[in-house]
Amino acid sequence: MVSSFLRAQFGDFSKEELKKFVRLGVIFALVIGVYWTLRPLKDSIFTSMVHTSTDPKLIAYYIPWAKIVSLILLFPVVILYSKLVERYPRHYMFYALGIIYAIGTLIFGLLFMHPTIGLQNTTGDVWRITGWLWYVFVESYGSLMVALFWAFAADTTTAESAKRGFGLTVMIGQIGSILGPKFLTPLGKNYFGNSGPTVMICGGLILLIVVGIRYFMTVTPADQLVGFHGKNEAKVEGHQEPGFFEGLKLMITKPYLLGIFGVVAIYEILATIIDFNFKSVALGQFTTEAERSFYLGDYAVWVNVVAFVCLLLGVSNIQRYLGTTVSLAIMPFIICGMVGLFLIYNNALVLFWIMVTAKAINYALNGPVMKQLYVPTTNDVKYKSQAWIETFGSRSSKASGSGINIISKQLGSAFTPVISVVALALGGLWFFIAVYLGRTHKKAVDNKQVVC
Repeated sequence: MVSSFLRAQFGDFSKEELKKFVRLGVIFALVIGVYWTLRPLKDSIFTSMVHTSTDPKLIAYYIPWAKIVSLILLFPVVILYSKLVERYPRHYMFYALGIIYAIGTLIFGLLFMHPTIGLQNTTGDVWRITGWLWYVFVESYGSLMVALFWAFAADTTTAESAKRGFGLTVMIGQIGSILGPKFLTPLGKNYFGNSGPTVMICGGLILLIVVGIRYFMTVTPADQLVGFHGKNEAKVEGHQEPGFFEGLKLMITKPYLLGIFGVVAIYEILATIIDFNFKSVALGQFTTEAERSFYLGDYAVWVNVVAFVCLLLGVSNIQRYLGTTVSLAIMPFIICGMVGLFLIYNNALVLFWIMVTAKAINYALNGPVMKQLYVPTTNDVKYKSQAWIETFGSRSSKASGSGINIISKQLGSAFTPVISVVALALGGLWFFIAVYLGRTHKKAVDNKQVVC
């Protein structure tokens, strides 16, 4: 009965293909479940440690600066990641990164439980380095672990199979991203007094990701681990030079990858502007880190509940029936509409639901389609360029959005018209990029060739 429902919703899976995507979905549920638990804690812990102003409206003041610092510090991390991807099998990278992030998360949990340098010390200080490092650490997890998962999934999946399976993988993953913040982020407020022990629990869950990848590689048949291979793949790969900056070079020089970068960047710029204003209004209502974590955890739950419902109702069928181009081209209109609502109704409740809707639709509709764009590409693109795009496409655009947030006070009454013009210009550009990406992807898949 369950398999019949899944086939009706996502496509006609073979038995082993369905098992494969269920396994990937469970692994993704762990990856994204940990991330959506750490994500609310990232903001609440950071603001609680570095906030110095007595004005509650300024509690999120340093968040834009933290995003800029993250962009700078993640640069050498991605260089190292690119080098390691060249040398080691992809699943080994999962083992290594999983263990590193598990240990790092456990260490941060212990630091947060320390009576003087941890969360029991409620005196905010901009020089509390632990808070800044924590913010960068969680940002890097969201960039590298999630990007590595999707690169791994794209590398072991054909284009037609991805159309059926990636939506299912995301839907199962949403269960983890609901359960994590639902049951873990409230622990600090309800039991522990702060979120230090919750962070340590997340460290243990990251180790389960390593176990999950090991199990996947052991039980999945070899014919289900074969990815898309274009007729021109060997020729294209022959022109791609190995090296630290190959992923960055490919991203800059290939219009297809630059287009993916553009879509990621534009979405993040607009979302960051709304997100900062939401957190500035919302977090000022609370006085403790545990209360802020509880509130942001509730926000995370609703984002993923709405995304899960969208997937359950078959929103991914838009891509199956109307194609990749239509699916990509819908998003600019939705996000620009959200920006318009934000400019008209700037209060905590409205901003809460604007962010929930924008994030949920992005994860349910745009996310799976964007990941499919990497299927007709070479391994260098899947692993190296995707890491650059996910890290610097996302982080640099968040830094750009943060720059706008930093100067928003100086804009005064000009803020609304300026943001309106920026949103319309970026939305128009986004639409044309989306059309180009959709058509290029379809042509490559139809001709059984890699784009780059």
